[in-house]
Amino acid sequence: MNRVLYVRNLGRISYSEGLRVQEKLQRQHLDDLAGKTKEPARDTLLLCEHQPVYTTGYRKGQLPSSEEDRLTKLGAEFHRTNRGGLITYHGPGQLVVYPVLNLAHFRKSIKWYICQLEKSVIRACQSFGIQAQMSPDTGVWVGDRKICAIGVHGSRFITTHGFALNCNPDMTWFRHIVPCGIVGKGVTSLSMELGRNVKIQDAIPTMVASFAEQFDCSEIRHEYQDVPTGRKSEGDASCSTSV
Repeated sequence: MNRVLYVRNLGRISYSEGLRVQEKLQRQHLDDLAGKTKEPARDTLLLCEHQPVYTTGYRKGQLPSSEEDRLTKLGAEFHRTNRGGLITYHGPGQLVVYPVLNLAHFRKSIKWYICQLEKSVIRACQSFGIQAQMSPDTGVWVGDRKICAIGVHGSRFITTHGFALNCNPDMTWFRHIVPCGIVGKGVTSLSMELGRNVKIQDAIPTMVASFAEQFDCSEIRHEYQDVPTGRKSEGDASCSTSV
């Protein structure tokens, strides 16, 4: 099958802006399924970097409002989302990837999809000489340190949300939470593991190539930025899984 992967680099944007782009692409896919569009929807990989933000998924209850207040006083935004998983952090120096795909073009299984995301990141890490692996806790790990968090949502097998690969973020932001609710384990980054500064732009080509290879995409097409504000800047039922 000739699978084309469209790639759009949004640069550094707010979490809300990234969510609006995802929702726009998701709606195009859903309209395509309903026969409401003339042009087929595109399977798209959104690449971005966020301003400091803490996000929570819906799993195992909601974070109390007192915690939300505490975290926002640190200078970060806070968002409750419909992805799977618990609390995590996104910020500068972290490559956030939102695949908006119709899994009918690949395999209609959220469990399979998350496994493929993990394998894509492991491929990318291996290209940098880092031996990363999966574990019973979702995400990608280097020993007992998480280098990439994963949390997704699926509606009629149209995916949103995705994964966040730590390149060179300020790791102190993670100290204010228990990342993904996993006690006793840490976080790491490409830069920490390699002992040198690895920027997002250094990781993007490898990550895109690894994703395309893992998902058996025969062609990659790059698109221009499309941020809703116009600002340029550096399952039959719904289901969400994490993290």
